[in-house]
Amino acid sequence: MNNFSFYKDGKALYCLIFIGILLSFSSVYAKYPARNNINFQLHQVQGTITDGKNPLPGVTITVKNKQNSTAISDYSGQYSISASPNDTLVFYFIGLKKVSIPIRGQKLVNVNLEYDTTTLQEVKINAGYYSVKESERTGSIAKISSKDIEKQPVSNILAALQGRMAGVDVVQETGVPGGGFSINIRGTNSLRTNGNTPLYIIDGVPYSSDPLSYNQTSTTIPGENSPLNSINPNDIESLEILKDADATAIYGSRGANGVVLITTKKGKSGKTSFVVTTSNGSGKVTRMLDLMNTEQYIKMRKQAFANDGITKYPSRAYDVNGKWDQTRYTDWQKELTGGTSEILSNQLSISGGSEQTHFLISGNYRTESTVFPGTFLYKKAGAHLALDHKSENNKFRLNFSAGYTAQKNELPWTDFTLISRNLAPNAPSLYHENGNLNWENNTWQNPLANLEGKNKNATYDLIANTVLTFEIAEGLDFKTSLGFTNLNSDASRTSPSTMYNPSFNYGSEYSSIFLNTIGRQSTIIEPQLDWNTSFGASEINVLLGGTFQNQQTKTVIQEASGFSSNSLIYDLASASYLSVENNETINYKYQAFYGRFNYILYNRYILNLTGRRDGSSRFGPGNQFALFGAIGAAWLFCKEKAVQDYLPFLSFGKLRGSYGTSGNDQIGDYQFLDTYSSSGYHYQNSNGLMPLRLYNPDFGWETNKKLEVALELGFLKDRIMFTTAWYQNRSSSQLVGMPLPGTTGFNSIQSNLDAEVQNSGFEFTLRSVNIQKPNFNWTTEFNLSIAKNKLLSFPGLEISPYKNDYIVGQPITIRKLFHSKGVNPQTGIYEFEDVNGDGQITYADDRQTPCNLSPKYFGGLQNQFTYKGWQLNFLFQFVKQLNFNFASTQGYAGTLRNQPSEIVDSWSQTGDIVPYQIFTSGTNQKAMQASEYFAESDGAVSDASYIRLKNISLSYDLASKWFKIMNCRISLQAQNLITITSYKGADPEFKDAGFLPPLRIIAAGFQFTF
Repeated sequence: MNNFSFYKDGKALYCLIFIGILLSFSSVYAKYPARNNINFQLHQVQGTITDGKNPLPGVTITVKNKQNSTAISDYSGQYSISASPNDTLVFYFIGLKKVSIPIRGQKLVNVNLEYDTTTLQEVKINAGYYSVKESERTGSIAKISSKDIEKQPVSNILAALQGRMAGVDVVQETGVPGGGFSINIRGTNSLRTNGNTPLYIIDGVPYSSDPLSYNQTSTTIPGENSPLNSINPNDIESLEILKDADATAIYGSRGANGVVLITTKKGKSGKTSFVVTTSNGSGKVTRMLDLMNTEQYIKMRKQAFANDGITKYPSRAYDVNGKWDQTRYTDWQKELTGGTSEILSNQLSISGGSEQTHFLISGNYRTESTVFPGTFLYKKAGAHLALDHKSENNKFRLNFSAGYTAQKNELPWTDFTLISRNLAPNAPSLYHENGNLNWENNTWQNPLANLEGKNKNATYDLIANTVLTFEIAEGLDFKTSLGFTNLNSDASRTSPSTMYNPSFNYGSEYSSIFLNTIGRQSTIIEPQLDWNTSFGASEINVLLGGTFQNQQTKTVIQEASGFSSNSLIYDLASASYLSVENNETINYKYQAFYGRFNYILYNRYILNLTGRRDGSSRFGPGNQFALFGAIGAAWLFCKEKAVQDYLPFLSFGKLRGSYGTSGNDQIGDYQFLDTYSSSGYHYQNSNGLMPLRLYNPDFGWETNKKLEVALELGFLKDRIMFTTAWYQNRSSSQLVGMPLPGTTGFNSIQSNLDAEVQNSGFEFTLRSVNIQKPNFNWTTEFNLSIAKNKLLSFPGLEISPYKNDYIVGQPITIRKLFHSKGVNPQTGIYEFEDVNGDGQITYADDRQTPCNLSPKYFGGLQNQFTYKGWQLNFLFQFVKQLNFNFASTQGYAGTLRNQPSEIVDSWSQTGDIVPYQIFTSGTNQKAMQASEYFAESDGAVSDASYIRLKNISLSYDLASKWFKIMNCRISLQAQNLITITSYKGADPEFKDAGFLPPLRIIAAGFQFTF
C-alpha cells in the first residue's frame, strides 16, 4: 500500500496550485481599473535619450507618483511607456542628473541627460531582507554589478570578486576547470578550517556551499566539484557582500563569516529583446618553475653518489647507470602541463513584457578543456527564468526566479603538475613509435598511465524562489518567500588494470571503482511584514519576519573490484567484490524570528536596530536557540548647515558605526548524539554496529562579536568618494573537536573550546571620476585592506594537543616551523635552532618559529576608459604575503627527481658558504632528515608578494547605422595576464604548492542585441 502525504509528497503540487490561484486572482482583479484613474486615457509615449551626442541605453523612465510604471531605454537609447496626457516622466540613470518632463499630451518626448555623480548616493543597495539607499546605510556592504562581471572570462562567480572588494580575500585553489575558490571575509574567525565559510543567498534562497567530493572519488585537485560552479556568472545582476554586524545581524548565526548576496537578472518592460553572446578563449599556465636541464641534473646525481662514497651506480639508478640516454632532454612541465585549455561559452537571453508582467529567459552552454595531455572536458549548461507580475493597482506583486544547471566534468586521475617537476629531464619518452605507452624495459612508471583511470562528476542543480507581496494598507506590506533547492551529484573514480605496467600481467580482476552519490534538497519559507511611515521630520521602517528551513542530504558511497572485463567496470553487478562504505541520510532543520527597526530624523541622523532568535538542530536540547543582534548608527554631517557653509567642496560626509553579535553552527549534524553505523562484520547472519563518536549534549553556539567605525567622504560633487573603516571581530566559545587519548577509541569529542580569536583591520576605498566629457570618461577605483588576526586567549594551551599549532598573541593562521640556521660549512648539512637546548632537533620541541601565511595587506586598482563606442577596463590586484616556496615540495636533492636550477648552488666541499646542503643519493640519513626539516622550516618560506594584471577588457560597440536590425559589441578579455613577483616558485597566489596554478586566459567575443 502506498501512503501519500499531502504535506511531504505534495509540496511541489501544493505550491503550484497556490501560485496559480494567486495569479488568477490578480489577473481578474487587474481587469478593473482603479477609480482614481478612470477618467484618464493611457497612451504610449516614445522617444530617444542621449547624452547630447550618443544614445544612452539602460536609462530608467518612470511616471511620477506611479511607482510601478517603469521602462528602460534600449541600446539605441529608445524607450516606450504608457502614460496619461497630464503625467510627468522622470528619467534617471546612475551618474546622470535626474530629469522630469511633463508630457502635456505629447506622444514623442526626446531628452538629453547631463552627467552628475551626486546621484550615486541615491542608489539602492541590497541588504538581504530589505534594500537601503547608499547614503543611508549604516552597515558595511560592498557591491559589484553585472557590468563588472561580464568583463571577466570566468566560470565561477567568486573569480569575479578577486581584487575588487575591500576586506574580501578570494584565492583560486586550482587552474583545473571546475575547481574551487576559497573566500575569506574580514579574516578567519573559527579554529575549524571548515567553520569560516560565508553564507550564500541566491535570490533570497540560502545555498549550501558544502563540498560534494569524497576522498576516494576525488582527485588530488583541491576544491573540485564545488557547488558554486553551478552559478552562471552571466546570469548575475549584482553581488553584495555584507561584512559588519549591522549588515549581517539580520541573518543571525549564519552571518558570522559574512554574507554573499547574489541577485540574478530580471526582465524589463518594453519591447522584446534578444541578446546572443558568444566567446571563444584559451588558457595557458602563467609561469613554469625553472628546473635543471639534463647536464645540470646528471652532474647533481653523480655528485650525490660521490658524496655518499658510491663509485658503482646501483641497478635502479637508471638515469646515470646507462639504462637511460644521458644526453636526452625533455621539458616535462611543457610536456605534461604546457597544453592549451580551449574555452567556448555561449548564451542566449530573451526579455520583455508589459508594465504589469515582464520576463527573462536565458540559456547558456560552456565547455573547457585542460592543459594536461588527454581528452578532459568540463561541460556546463543551464537555464534561467525570471518572471515578475503586478496588478494594475500595485496591491499584489509576484516575483519568480529559477535556475537549473547541469555539469559534467571529466578530470584526470591526478594533477600532473608535481609529477612534471619531479621527473628526471632524461627520463624516457612517453610513447613507443607504434603509439603504445613506453615502459622502457620496466625502468619507470609512465605518468600517462594515470590517463587510464577516469574521474567523472555529474552535477544537476535547481534553485527556485517565489516571492509574493500584498499591500495590506498604505505603507504596510505582507511578503512571503518560498524557496527550493535540489542538487544531485554522481561521482566516480576508476582504477582499471590498464593503469599498470603490462609486464605485471594484471587483468580486470585487479580493476576497481569508487562511486559517490549525493542528493541535497532544501525548502525554506520566510513570511515577512514591512511597515513604512513618516511624520514630521521622522521616517520609520519596521521589519518583522521568520525563517523555516529544512535540508536533507543523502549520501551513498560504494566500492567495487574484481571485474570480468574492464568494459564492465561501471556495472557493479559484474564485480566480484562490492562494499557499501557509507549510506546515510542527514536532516538539518533551522528556524528563526527576526526584526529590524530603522529610524531617520531630519534625513541625517539614522538609527538601525536588528535582532534575531535562531534555532538549529545541530545543538542538543537546551542549547538549540540563541539570540543575536546589532545596533548601527550614522550621521550625515554633510547636511549640517555649518558644514555646507564652511566646507563647500565637501559634497558628502557620513560617520557610521555598528556593534553586534552573531553565531556559528557550522559543525556538522548529530554531533550531540551517540551515533552508530554498520561495522561491516557479520555475526549470526547479522551486521554488527559500531559507535561513530563520543557524544556531548552540552556544547553550544560559537559567538562572534563585531565592532566597526567608518567615515565616508565625497568631494567635488561626489567626483571623488573616499571610505575608510576600522573593524574588530572577536570569536569565542570555539566549536572544535577536543582531542582525546587513544585509549578512548576516538580521536576527538565535539565541545566548546574556551579560546578567543580576534580579527581587526582597516579598509580603504577610493573612487574618482577623473575626466567626464560627452565622448570621453575616465574613472578609477582603488581598495586596500590591512588585516590582522590574533589568538587572544587559550587557557591550558601548553598542555593541550593544540600546543604545536597555536601561540597566544599570534595569528591562528601561523605555521610553527623550524628556524633554519643555514648550511654548516664544515658538514654541508642544514642546521636548525635547538629551542630547548637538549642537543637534538625534534618536531615536538624545536618546531617553534611562527610564520604567518595570511596576507599582510591586499587590494586592487581598477581603471575604466570610455571613448565613444570604445571601452577599456583593467584591474591590477596586489597582495603582500609570505608563502612556502619550491623547497617545501621538491624533496631530497640528489635522488632520482629533478630540482629547481637554483639548487645547483649547493655545498660540495668544506668551507662552502651556500644556501643549499650537500647532495645525497638517499643513503646519507642525516642529510635526508635535514631535508625533511628544511621543508618545514622558515628557510622554505619566502616573499610571495605580487602585483597581477588580473583582468583587462576592451570592447567596441559598432555604430547602429552599420546594423539596422541589431546592435553589436565586440570584446577582447584577458585574465591573469601579467604577474610581477620575486616568488621562488611557480605562482605566488596558490597556497598549495605542487598543484596547477590559475591559468592565463585570453578570450574574444561578440554580443548581438535584437
